[in-house]
Amino acid sequence: MSLQRPNRNSAKWRTYGDDVLPLWIAEMDYPLAPCITAALHDAVDRSDTGYRFAADLPQVLSKFWDRRMGWAPDPERIMVVGDVLVGMAETLRRLSTGGLVITPPAYPPFFHVAVDVVGRELVEVPLIPGEGLDFDGLAAAFARPEVTTFLLGNPHNPTGDTWSRDQLRRVAELAREFDVLVVSDEIWAPLTMPGRTATPYLSLGEDLTGPDVALVSASKAFNLAGLKAAQIIAGSDATTARLRTLIPLEISYSAGQFGVIASIAAFRDGDEWLDQTRAQIAENAGLLAHLLADSLPQVGYTIPEATYLAWLDFRALGLGDDPAAILLERGRVALSAGPLFGKQGKGWARLNFATTPEIITEAVSRMCAAMP
Repeated sequence: MSLQRPNRNSAKWRTYGDDVLPLWIAEMDYPLAPCITAALHDAVDRSDTGYRFAADLPQVLSKFWDRRMGWAPDPERIMVVGDVLVGMAETLRRLSTGGLVITPPAYPPFFHVAVDVVGRELVEVPLIPGEGLDFDGLAAAFARPEVTTFLLGNPHNPTGDTWSRDQLRRVAELAREFDVLVVSDEIWAPLTMPGRTATPYLSLGEDLTGPDVALVSASKAFNLAGLKAAQIIAGSDATTARLRTLIPLEISYSAGQFGVIASIAAFRDGDEWLDQTRAQIAENAGLLAHLLADSLPQVGYTIPEATYLAWLDFRALGLGDDPAAILLERGRVALSAGPLFGKQGKGWARLNFATTPEIITEAVSRMCAAMP
């Protein structure tokens, strides 16, 4: 089958050969929002390529979060950094010491940032399949004397789970009981399925989340990962003061001017594009469910509540710990390897369905052809 490939030089499309369908890394195959395209063209026309200036990004972000999720963070509590992983590393490095709790299967850089970048001991509290957060496990982990921090995915990658306000309140109450810092990665929050809304962790209120931080960005929702701009939101004025004192200026300036310009355009004028994109993602999620049910019913798949990522269970097919390797070799379709998300990912793979229906259909066909 001949498919139209985007004319792009990004990692998604250049890592593998032209015969491979790349459905691995979290990039979307859609054109940029027109407001972003116009803003970037205007910046180029003005040769506006100097050091980043945050301008009204905090205010625009606050209004966007209010419109989309019903909570407006204080602009004075927002800091600009290069990307969410930079914000994560610097927050962990500057605000906490000791052991760090994660809830695998977890986004692979959680492991890397925690262990290799900031040198922390990891304490794993796996999600309960079909249920989500294990609150008894979290309580036991938070009670350990070496544990000081919880790295929360809200929404969760790779499962696409969103956490309710009551669930987040339970997290915050446990964190305060055991004096644990919560770092909430909310990069996927604008990309919930239509009809669903993510709950910002800090919206619980300063009395519960004052010591904590959230990490946000336009990069996932608007496909801007290469432009480098993310934001740290502090839960209180005291936490803001600590961050501004402890995080060096050069870390803040790791954000790019184009990233700031694109983020302002996205947050200010990108709602219509975002709604259209979410609708397409939802259609693709349903299409994938239909194709798998018809052609590969042994593959476990639950449509996610957020993200454009399918967390696929291949264990019934006997493809070993890393089915993505077999699908790449035999089917020439590239998924993210499940074991990268922790031992809970053995026998699983992650598929990015933010692409065209034709590519999703071809991918499932190739996956079928790769079966033993």
